[in-house]
Amino acid sequence: MKFVPKKEEISLNHPQERVYTPFIGPFDPCPPITHKTYSTPPQLFIHFQPPNLPQFSPMEALRHGTLWPALYSPYESKWGKGR
Repeated sequence: MKFVPKKEEISLNHPQERVYTPFIGPFDPCPPITHKTYSTPPQLFIHFQPPNLPQFSPMEALRHGTLWPALYSPYESKWGKGR
């Protein structure tokens, strides 16, 4: 029997994080992973750079890694820091 989590059970940390259900073969020797998550960068959804986009201050831009808040992605590694 295949377990598929309900949408209410899957809590996404950020709208840029997506969920998919991988194929589970009948002869897989390991316990199945019922759903996996992946991150989509925001630049995938901006087809062109509109004029007068808001900008971070220079210090904030260095901290966030981008000049424009629309292109900032709060991705954090699932492995933690230092990996």
